[in-house]
Amino acid sequence: MGIGLKLVIAAFLLLTVALQVRLWGTDGGLGSVNQLERLVDRQRLDNQKMAERNRLLMAEVEDLRRGKDAIEERARSELGMIGEGEQFYLAIERRQ
Repeated sequence: MGIGLKLVIAAFLLLTVALQVRLWGTDGGLGSVNQLERLVDRQRLDNQKMAERNRLLMAEVEDLRRGKDAIEERARSELGMIGEGEQFYLAIERRQ
């Protein structure tokens, strides 16, 4: 082989190594792409959870808009209120 061909091969190998280093090791390389894909997957899961939470909250809002029963139930469970004509009984557990 002539010296010119050896230089071309050496330059080609050097260029190949430089491109591989850039592909695998720098910002924007495959490592960064994989990390971003994991972040996107995590965000997608969080979005699904929030969408379900929003759906449940909207259903609760609709229940509250539609009827007095839902409002009364919430007042009873969260505020301890009683309705007109009802009796309130407090049961106390005996300590041993």
